[in-house]
Amino acid sequence: MKCDVVIVGAGPAGIFTALEMIRQGSSKKIVIIEKGRAIENRRCPKNTTKKCVNCRPCSITTGFSGAGAFSDGKLSLSYEVGGDLPNLIGEDFAREMIDYTDKIYLEFGADTKVEGIGQTEKVKDIRKRAIQAGLKLVDCPIRHLGTEKAQEIYLAIEKFLQEKGVEILFGYNCSDVILEDGTCRGVVIEKENASDGGSDNSQGSGRIEISAGHTVIATGRRGAEWLENICARYDIAHAPGTVDIGVRVEVRNEIMEDVNNVLYESKLIGYPQPFRNKVRTFCQNPGGFVSQENYDNDLAVVNGHSYKELKSGNTNLAILCSHDFTEPFNQPIEYARKIGEVTNMLGAGHILVQRYGDILDGKRTWEKELSRSNVKPTLPDAVAGDITAAMPYRAMINIINFIQAVDHVVPGFAAAETLLYSPELKFYSNKVKMDTDFNTNVAGLHCLGDSSGWTRGLMMASAMGVIMGRKLAE
Repeated sequence: MKCDVVIVGAGPAGIFTALEMIRQGSSKKIVIIEKGRAIENRRCPKNTTKKCVNCRPCSITTGFSGAGAFSDGKLSLSYEVGGDLPNLIGEDFAREMIDYTDKIYLEFGADTKVEGIGQTEKVKDIRKRAIQAGLKLVDCPIRHLGTEKAQEIYLAIEKFLQEKGVEILFGYNCSDVILEDGTCRGVVIEKENASDGGSDNSQGSGRIEISAGHTVIATGRRGAEWLENICARYDIAHAPGTVDIGVRVEVRNEIMEDVNNVLYESKLIGYPQPFRNKVRTFCQNPGGFVSQENYDNDLAVVNGHSYKELKSGNTNLAILCSHDFTEPFNQPIEYARKIGEVTNMLGAGHILVQRYGDILDGKRTWEKELSRSNVKPTLPDAVAGDITAAMPYRAMINIINFIQAVDHVVPGFAAAETLLYSPELKFYSNKVKMDTDFNTNVAGLHCLGDSSGWTRGLMMASAMGVIMGRKLAE
């Protein structure tokens, strides 16, 4: 198969690359490779079975629009949130691209309402309490798509791309890239073992070589480890990246009411003693639900969703501790994976949940204690236990001290009944070295989105795709 541009991964970075090429009037032939299903065929059986059945590949993390289709669908409208891309392209250009990309989402049906603006005095009061606690509050307007609305928007984008001639091959795994004389000439793909539902585009089975003038790798966090291996195999220049290890915290809505109403999402950053690692809040879901995602090798990790209409009585958010490694260690993803595997082992393959008060008391949590608590878990198959038996000491102390600081900003956050779910892991690839046109040291090869190590989240990955699309359309 031959094309002008082959894109590996149909997450936000990949699909916005193709979308912007079309918007710029490009007539180049575009092929997108996606190991998961089309968005209309993505179904999580847990909605019916009430427990994870370990689909392969996981319908929540793979398929058109990636994990974005089943996330809470929050678009962060600040260049200060979403990774290090502004360091590569400049803050002003990053701000311009976020505004432009936001308008595209609006064209496809995103809610016009922006959360976190218009209540200046209340924001100042929250910021004052954050400063007193040694934390930084990052102003970040949020456009909340909602999990169900995000799926509608990405479905509209999928159909638009197909109508414009973009070929999307679902159910295919990229097994390798093709390098000749220091230039990337395309990719090798193979049919994914799992069925693609029978209605997706496919090219039969077996090994297929796709030759292309430009190869764009945009495999998301799910494909970070794969890209790391590709970089090592072909000497694609990269530097050790950051890995985030943490927990998903769940409290009653009443505790978070002021912050939810004023900011919707409170983005707090701190460097708690004694280790001074960067610790931050991430992915806050008012009235949301804690969820499980499955990675390769049956690794179960925790996440959170927030719908537009369906609401719970709880708010959940992630607290993530960033770990940066130096020589001689260069396997941050494997380090985080091992922590996740031990946690899964303690939970017999399930997510672990523990009350904050029990952590401080040095005891595990029992199921009967959860049943008597004000905070009822929104992840029904989470197993009550002891997350400290798997969490590294450094990360656990950072998280405990950070929670105590947040309690000054949000009184009651550090209550004994506050729930902590583990493992919450964010895999980012070793940061691929690129110029401002996203060229790697291998001609014809470009890396985008969360797998590149430069972005974190829907908006910044989408904006990076827009920039790539413009470059390729020239």
